[in-house]
Amino acid sequence: MVTMASRPIMTAPICLVENQKEQLTVNPKALKILNEIYQPVVVVAVVGLYRTGKSYLMNRLAGQNHGFRLGSTVRSETKGIWMWCVPHPSKPRHILVLLDTEGLGDVEKADPKNDSWIFALAVLLSSTFVYNSMSTINHQALEQLHYVTELTELIRAKSSSRSDEVEDSTEFVSFFPDFVWAVRDFSLELKLGECPITEDEYLENALKLIPGRNPKIQNSNLPRECIRHFFPKRRCFVFDRPTSDKNLLAHVEELPEEQLDCNFQVQAKNFCSYIFTHAKTKTLRQGIIVTGNRLGTLVETYVDAINSGAVPCLENAVTTLAQRENSAAVQKATNHYSKQMAQCLRLPTDNLQELLEVHAVCEREAIAIFMEHSFKDENQEFQKQLMCTIEKKKEDFVLQNEEASEKYCQAELKQISEPLMETISRGTFSVPGGHSLYLEAKKKVEQDYERVPRKGVKANEVLKSFLQSQVAVEESILQSDRALTDGEKAIAAERAKTEAAEKEKELLKQKQEEQQQKMEAQERSFKKNMEQLKEKMERERENLLQEQKMMLEHKLKVQEELLREGFEKKSEELNKEINQLKEEIETINKKRSGFSQFLDEAGNVLLVALPGAGKLFGAGMKLLSSHIK
Repeated sequence: MVTMASRPIMTAPICLVENQKEQLTVNPKALKILNEIYQPVVVVAVVGLYRTGKSYLMNRLAGQNHGFRLGSTVRSETKGIWMWCVPHPSKPRHILVLLDTEGLGDVEKADPKNDSWIFALAVLLSSTFVYNSMSTINHQALEQLHYVTELTELIRAKSSSRSDEVEDSTEFVSFFPDFVWAVRDFSLELKLGECPITEDEYLENALKLIPGRNPKIQNSNLPRECIRHFFPKRRCFVFDRPTSDKNLLAHVEELPEEQLDCNFQVQAKNFCSYIFTHAKTKTLRQGIIVTGNRLGTLVETYVDAINSGAVPCLENAVTTLAQRENSAAVQKATNHYSKQMAQCLRLPTDNLQELLEVHAVCEREAIAIFMEHSFKDENQEFQKQLMCTIEKKKEDFVLQNEEASEKYCQAELKQISEPLMETISRGTFSVPGGHSLYLEAKKKVEQDYERVPRKGVKANEVLKSFLQSQVAVEESILQSDRALTDGEKAIAAERAKTEAAEKEKELLKQKQEEQQQKMEAQERSFKKNMEQLKEKMERERENLLQEQKMMLEHKLKVQEELLREGFEKKSEELNKEINQLKEEIETINKKRSGFSQFLDEAGNVLLVALPGAGKLFGAGMKLLSSHIK
């Protein structure tokens, strides 16, 4: 069962876009609220002539009687765009953002252009666009909706014009909101001739083009064409007057439910139920989900464009959003990596491989976080940045591990060798046979040190340094040992050199093994990056393909309707757009076959981020090709 929104994030609406002295500005306090919302948003905007009861509908959606200001005079109460964010009543972990706009056609306005910008902003920001009007959908109502015909001049899908002369507005259908027409104080019977019709059928019948070629008819048809072309999903709700008592009507928000007209109560509940159930999450092109903080960025970007004298452009807004979001995604992923490494590592690790295995898990999680929160990462610029950052942080952990190992080993060895050092100080080995006694004592130190657990990567190096510090002591004890002949002393000295060389060889082997482990870890890292990149790009390609197919399906439907209504020429005019879409779909499908080649190029970019990339290049490319072809 659908219930009203409860426990609002905001106890009352706040102005989001202020309209003062014909200048639009974004309210920083409203932006702060949006910037703290990381859940996806369902954005419902209501637009219509002033004094038509728009605010009342929005208060109902918020589950409140009061909130957005209602008025009983001829003055427009709402200025600019007001916002109310409440938990979505039927979509868990979603926020319902309600936008109540300034009434259109206010006679007190000096510049009617602001109405057009308010209308355009409502379209750009919402996922469901509610147009509120009075009485009926007739010629006058459609004329009052002339703002929809201006959208081609006020909104751009792409930053640059298309070379194929297909209008930019043909792409509006891919990102425009669902369209809901709310007709207030409706008193007609829902009939076409003698046949009962639904509210949606009433709307579609009103949107049918009027036959005729004279300019007046063509102008009258323009709003109808724009609504049909730009808004593929359309619904209509009609409302009886809330009450027949004019005195009560002036304070409708204060009336208890039982004093409202019964039909109106049912109609209002049906409207709210539809919005709660069917109003979709706000998304941008290619399925980019809009969260509260992303919505804030969009508002800023669009209003800045308007104030600079430019036209709000979706592509530019998405690029701006991507720069901010991808930078934040890198930071989020980096923070996760650092936190997890710090929590999961127990320094010093027993060996380097142990650290690299923890690193691999943390890196994989970090990349998954980046992929989840990033989009439109041209040339994998931000993914490369993340890889560089993680690689540096990994090396920092490697150094910390070495330092911890060295410190621990030195402390343990100092404690173990203390009896030996005291014995040397007392001159105990300066007797005949002392060299043999010294070797036994030194051997015991090495054996005891060997038994110390989790010494880490610097164990051999610390032992080597200790043994080197004993070379002069051992030589002195050897030379002063009268129990040995000169020949025996020479043999003992040679043996000591051989043992030192063996230790050096052992240490070099360890370093070579560690270097090999690092290279293998980098290759595995590269492979995981490519796997996750491939999955993400496949999803993005599929989203783009679905978007293009949806646009094609809509154009074909409009073309079929025009043909059925007898507008053959207008139907034919759509052929260019339809053929263009078919070509684009074919191109996307062809790109799939070249996907391996593209990822090879992407792989080259990512490999540059890794130390020793030259050595990795051949192996990495072979690995990549075998993985994705």
